[in-house]
Amino acid sequence: MDFQLNEEQRMWKKAVHDFIAQEVKPQAADYAAKEEINWPAIQKMGALGLLGITVPEEYGAAGVDAVSAAIGIEELGWGDGGTALNVAAHTGLGCAPIAMFGTEEQKKKYLPRAVSGEGKLIALALTEPGAGSDLQGIKTHAKLEGDEWVINGSKAWITNAGNADYVTTLARTDPAGGSHAMSMIIVPTDAPGLYVAPHEKKMGLGSSHAHGITYENVRVPGENLLGEQGHGLQQTLQTLDGGRISIGAISVGIAQAAFEEAVRYAKERQSFGTAISQHQALQWMLADAGTEIHAARLMIYHAAWLKEEGKPFTKEGAMAKLFATQMAERVAYHAIQIHGAYGYSREYPVERLYRDARAMTIGEGTSEVQRMVVARKVLEEIN
Repeated sequence: MDFQLNEEQRMWKKAVHDFIAQEVKPQAADYAAKEEINWPAIQKMGALGLLGITVPEEYGAAGVDAVSAAIGIEELGWGDGGTALNVAAHTGLGCAPIAMFGTEEQKKKYLPRAVSGEGKLIALALTEPGAGSDLQGIKTHAKLEGDEWVINGSKAWITNAGNADYVTTLARTDPAGGSHAMSMIIVPTDAPGLYVAPHEKKMGLGSSHAHGITYENVRVPGENLLGEQGHGLQQTLQTLDGGRISIGAISVGIAQAAFEEAVRYAKERQSFGTAISQHQALQWMLADAGTEIHAARLMIYHAAWLKEEGKPFTKEGAMAKLFATQMAERVAYHAIQIHGAYGYSREYPVERLYRDARAMTIGEGTSEVQRMVVARKVLEEIN
C-alpha cells in the first residue's frame, strides 16, 4: 500500500497547479460575477492535457491515469469551481462516453479536436424537466427513419450545451420501456431543430453555464448512435460512476481554497489583543477542516485508483462524492464564520466558494441518491 504520488503524478500536479494559479484563480471572481466562461484559459488547457484526461493517448490526449485526472480536476476546483465544472463535464461526461463506447471512426472524428482546445466542448444531455436522478423517467425519444434518427423532446440543466460542438443525448429508442429502452446519440449543436436556451441564472458557479435544450424533429445520421442501441442506460450509469469522482475532486479543491483563505485570515485578524488563530474555537474549526479535506482527498484517490486498476468502484465513487461534497460545504461555511461579517462580503472569496460548493451536493446525483447507491451496494455485499 503506497500513499505517495509517483514522480510523474507529482510533476503533473505542479504543472497544473502553476497553470491554474496563473490563468484561472486570479480571474475567477471576475468571470463568476460577469457570468462568463473563462474561454481563454480553457483553450490553453488543451496543450497542457487537461481537456483529454479521460481519453487515450492515441487520440491526441495526454494519456494520464485516473488518479492524475482527479488531481487535475481538484486543482481546477481550487482555482475556480465553475471552470472546473466546465472541464469535468467536457472530459468526464462529454469525451468519456465516446472514448469508452464509440466506434473507432467516432473516436477519430470527435476526440482529437475536443482534447486539443481548438474546438468547442462536448456535452452530455441526461436531465429533463421532469426527470433528474430518475433516468427511467426520461421522455426525449428518438425514432430511426431510414438511415436517420429523428429526435424530439427536451433536456434541462445541461452543462456546456451553449459552448459545445456536440451534445451526446440520452433518448428513448424503444417505447416499450425497460432497462434496454434507451440509447446515446451524438447530436451536433448546429443540427436544424435543436434549440439551446440562454444559460440558467444560478446561485453560484457563474463561470459555468447550464442550459435547457429542445429537440424538434432533429435529424442525425444513424451512425451517430453511440455503442449499441438499447445500451444507453448502462452507458450512462458507467459514465456517472467516473463523474462522481470528478465532482468529489472539484469539491476537495473548493474546500482547499476556502481552508487556505480561512487560515490566512485567522493569522491576520486581531481580536482581544491577539490573532484570532489563537482562539480555541477557531482552531477547532481549522482542525476539523484540515482533517476532513485530507479524508476526502484519500477517498477520491482511492476511488480513482480502483478505476485505473479496472476494479469495481461504484460504491467507493458514491461514498467519495457524498463525503467530499458535503465536506466542502461545511469547510466553506466555517471559512465564512472565521471571516465574520467580511465572509459575507463579495470582497472576500469565501462567500463565492460557499455558493460554488453548494451545487456539488446536487449535480451528478444528489447526496440522497449517493446514499441510495451506497446502501444498495452494502446490502448486496453483507449477508
